[in-house]
Amino acid sequence: MKRKDIKRRPLSDTTLANLEPELKEYRELDGDGLYFRVKPDGKKAWLFRYKKADGKWSWLGIGTYPELSGKGARKKASELIKDISHGDNPIITKQERKRQDLEQNNATFEVLAREYLDTKVNSWVVDTMTRNKGALEKHVFPTFGKRLYTTIRPIEWMNHLKGIQEKQGIYEQVNRIRAMCRDIYDYAKVTGRIDYNPLEGLQKYLQQGKKENMAHVSEQELPALLRAINHYPTMDVRIGLKLLAMLFCRPTELREAKWDEFDLKNALWTIPEARMKKRREHLIPLSKQAVELLNELKSYETNSEYLFPSRSDKSKPKSDAVFIMALRRLGYEGRQTPHGFRHIASTLLNNRGFDERHIESALAHVKDGVAGVYNKAQYLQDRTTMMQWYADHLEEIADQSIIKFKKAE
Repeated sequence: MKRKDIKRRPLSDTTLANLEPELKEYRELDGDGLYFRVKPDGKKAWLFRYKKADGKWSWLGIGTYPELSGKGARKKASELIKDISHGDNPIITKQERKRQDLEQNNATFEVLAREYLDTKVNSWVVDTMTRNKGALEKHVFPTFGKRLYTTIRPIEWMNHLKGIQEKQGIYEQVNRIRAMCRDIYDYAKVTGRIDYNPLEGLQKYLQQGKKENMAHVSEQELPALLRAINHYPTMDVRIGLKLLAMLFCRPTELREAKWDEFDLKNALWTIPEARMKKRREHLIPLSKQAVELLNELKSYETNSEYLFPSRSDKSKPKSDAVFIMALRRLGYEGRQTPHGFRHIASTLLNNRGFDERHIESALAHVKDGVAGVYNKAQYLQDRTTMMQWYADHLEEIADQSIIKFKKAE
């Protein structure tokens, strides 16, 4: 419909829907200071024209079409006319109404964040969900949780996150929190609730810090650590630490492992995709030593589907702190983490000349996209040989009865 064909005002719903764009943007009066704007790209919106206190005319955007109907736009325009007659600033009253509407809809940052977390239930493993939720509850919700997410300014986010970095020195964690909060606002943006993201570009102004690997001992210190683990007093935790060192899986993959994932006869552990970081089923060949440890663990019947059931509730695995606390009790706090066994294995195997592809496959490091098309049995025979060599090597260097001869210079 051409604008010249408009027959009456206020503009009918049919007119609003069918008005065609022109080479230049144009505005059509609907009535009482309310205008309907049509851009050359076909986008439509409502504008309100009013006279400011200094006598000059100005425009105020009040909503896009068809999100805001003609009836709704006229109601908003009527409210603004009433505000002006009372001497109020229409911009301020518009903002206040928007704030009230958001507040009535409980549009706080915490509500938005928890809605975002719900969208990640099927894509994040349990530990990732727990860690990210905990970070928000500890570092973000106390300050911004009850605030309307549309009212938190970029400068407030920057000051808050920089403050955490300076006071607590957790640079990488704060940057992960920033990235997650940015994604939360992106979620609000794509669902039509905001037009811009207040955290966009903020990473340029936060201290990045040096990215550190999970703490782990050097190759020279490894034999002493293995011997300490061999004497850990709690049987199941001792076996767990030995398996972590031998299989170099992610700690959560072992801690939450169930007996039905293991084929001890064929020496194979199949971790289901639901428990893998990349949501892809992963196979781990088991060395002879690993099978012996698992059989020993199985002999202590716990009546649980888990290898490492919680002492208080057999239907749940042990807490995520179990291996961390064990290493701490052995005197390795700050020197060795459960995750650090992966770095040790990667470094040692690479230094011994094993194929990098086999090592990366064993670590379940998979590229995204076409390049990362994943065959769960990839390099399985080569990895079986590599895993047996590694288990033999750990056993050898932990054996104090082996005499090491220094080469003559």
